[in-house]
Amino acid sequence: MTKPPSTKQLSAWDRKYLWHPFTQMREWEQEDPLIIERGKGSYLIDNDGKKYLDGTSSIWVNLHGHRHPALDRALKKQIDKIAHSTLLGLSNQPAIELAQALIKIVPKGLARVFYSDNGSTAVEVALKMAVQYWRQRHPEAGAKNSFLHLKLAYHGDTIGAVSVGNIELFHSRFKPLLFPTIEAEPPYCYRCPLNLNYPSCRMACIDPIEQLLKTRHRDLAGFIIEPLLQAAAGMVIQPPGYLKRIRELCTQYNVLLIVDEVATGFGRTGKMFACEHEGVTPDLLAISKGLTGGYMPLAATVTTDEIYQAFLGHYEEFKSFFHGHSYTGNPLGCALALANLQVFRTEKTLSQLRPKIALLKRLLTSLSKLEHVGEIRQQGFMAGVELVQDRATKAAFPLTARTGHKVAMEARRRGLLLRPIGNVIILVPPLSTSLPELRRMVEILKESIKAVTSLSQTDSGS
Repeated sequence: MTKPPSTKQLSAWDRKYLWHPFTQMREWEQEDPLIIERGKGSYLIDNDGKKYLDGTSSIWVNLHGHRHPALDRALKKQIDKIAHSTLLGLSNQPAIELAQALIKIVPKGLARVFYSDNGSTAVEVALKMAVQYWRQRHPEAGAKNSFLHLKLAYHGDTIGAVSVGNIELFHSRFKPLLFPTIEAEPPYCYRCPLNLNYPSCRMACIDPIEQLLKTRHRDLAGFIIEPLLQAAAGMVIQPPGYLKRIRELCTQYNVLLIVDEVATGFGRTGKMFACEHEGVTPDLLAISKGLTGGYMPLAATVTTDEIYQAFLGHYEEFKSFFHGHSYTGNPLGCALALANLQVFRTEKTLSQLRPKIALLKRLLTSLSKLEHVGEIRQQGFMAGVELVQDRATKAAFPLTARTGHKVAMEARRRGLLLRPIGNVIILVPPLSTSLPELRRMVEILKESIKAVTSLSQTDSGS
């Protein structure tokens, strides 16, 4: 029997052969990587047996904890039948049953499910569907080929998704590859681009969006938005009523509303979908991440029967949606997604989440007393803590100081895994996190912020 490689050997191979996402590899090659061997509940366990609380839900995908018995069983049961067969010209039982199950829980009025692989592809599908819809269903509307989106938006890393994004650090170097879009200022209340204060501003940031829709609606196939918050922007929260007003404007000006619930879907905001908080049904809904409970890559774009009808015709009319992926409707992923939805029902996940959301809010409030915490933003079980150099002026720490990264590394030493976005510390625990585990997560976060910012203050004063 071959002896398994040691942690030292795996570390060497990692540094020599792997290329990690969103990672400066020059720095990585100088470090010993943290290698995760297994997981259990809210914990990840490395090759040396050390346990870490999973404060990011393994980048916002895990819902019910690692190694959940029902999800493990679903995977093993399906693998005994078949791992994959194509959805091109064929179908499979898990894909059919999941489509039916999804239509029962998505916002009312959505009727058809198109599968893909991840959040980016779900968004790409929505963009292409929107453009083709207008050409085939309403050719009299003209060439509605463009999209409106918010600045600071992040909808994925494929070229179409990047085109409707606006995070300069991630996207600027790819601008020659992108198609033109129209951008609007987001409702970033802490750093309001209009220099106004909520609620006295009466959501003045929507006025320019209404003007854009009024003047450019003939060009616009759709308006794409994350509901309630912009997650990768640093958990930037939208004021109550913002999403509902955007829905009204899109309807008024005949522009499709595309809602990206890749991050916010499946309980993250306290409801199954964030749209439900404001009674909004989009024309196209992109979902992924939590769809399989954090077990398998799977995504879906869910749309209305009105949009679906635009793609029906005779073969020779070529009205079909010519888009697909090798693993579209993968039976393993779909079987896991079905089990995931069953866990929501049997464990009453959403009702069990309410006291956890309330506790998280109380715990995070204690961080507001820290000298370098500028703003704490929370929507359900998603939170962002923005660190600042000076609270009075809201002056940010310079990126070269890597304050967010240092806080995450300090938290790791204390047993909590985090992934910051610049100077914003992101906390997105699994929905199954216990109250004691939640207390410990915030306690470690608080200790880590204090340790790093007090040290940086000493350094700047010396």
